[in-house]
Amino acid sequence: MKDSIRVRVASTEDVEAMTDIHTRARSAYYAAGGMAAEVLADPVARGKRRKGWVRVIASPDMTALCAETSEGRVVGALAMGPPKDADVDAAVYRQLFQIHVHPDAWGRGAGDALHSAFTDWIAVGGFAGGVLEAWEANARARSFYIKHGWCVDGGRRPGPGGADYVRMRLRLS
Repeated sequence: MKDSIRVRVASTEDVEAMTDIHTRARSAYYAAGGMAAEVLADPVARGKRRKGWVRVIASPDMTALCAETSEGRVVGALAMGPPKDADVDAAVYRQLFQIHVHPDAWGRGAGDALHSAFTDWIAVGGFAGGVLEAWEANARARSFYIKHGWCVDGGRRPGPGGADYVRMRLRLS
C-alpha cells in the first residue's frame, strides 16, 4: 500500500534523520550485495555521511530533498546537482547523487516521489536528462531506475566488494 508522501527541501534540522535513513538503506543494500556486517557498522563512516548531508544542504550548487509521511516522519532523502564526471555535459544533464529510503518504508511511494521531484527539477531547469551511479550489486536500485527509464551508459568506476558502480542516464526528451 502506498503512503501519502510529501517531498520538500531539506534543512539542517533534517540531517540526523537523513543520516539515519542513508545508513540504514546503505546497510540493507550493501548487505544484500554481500558486504560484511562489520564494514557496514563503522561509526566513522556514519559521521562522514552526516557531514556529507550537511555539505549538500549548505551548498549553493546542490539540492537536498526529504520525503515525509503525512504524519511528518522523514522516510527518504535525495541529493542532486551538477554532474561530477567531466564527460557529462553540465549544460545538458544534472546528477542524481543519491536516493535513500528507510527500509521499513520501501515500496510505499517515497522513492517514486523523490524520483519524480528529481525529474521535475531537471525539466524546470531546462535540462535534457539526468545521470547517476548505481552499485552493480544493488539489484533493487538498478531495477528501480530501469523501471523509471534509466539506461546504463557504459561509464563505470570501482566499487566495494569487487562490484563496480555503473553510470546510468535518463533522457527526458
